[in-house]
Amino acid sequence: MAEPMERLQILVTPEQRRRLTVIASQRGEPVTALIREAIDSRFPPKVNLEARRAAARFLLDRPKVPYLPPEELDALLDDRFDVPE
Repeated sequence: MAEPMERLQILVTPEQRRRLTVIASQRGEPVTALIREAIDSRFPPKVNLEARRAAARFLLDRPKVPYLPPEELDALLDDRFDVPE
């Protein structure tokens, strides 16, 4: 379901209107879609900082997994599964 819309009236110069009309025509979109895109690009929605902090804590608090260089991992797997050369 689409988010509800509210009406907003703005005034633009004739040159701004011309540019919007040309770009909208090239994209096959209405001018209003360009304006909404520009607003979202310039003024993105606020990020939930607490959710981002919780995600960072989750990643940082995970148990550390030992790292094996690829050569050691290959040798370990070859020995474990008896891979023929």
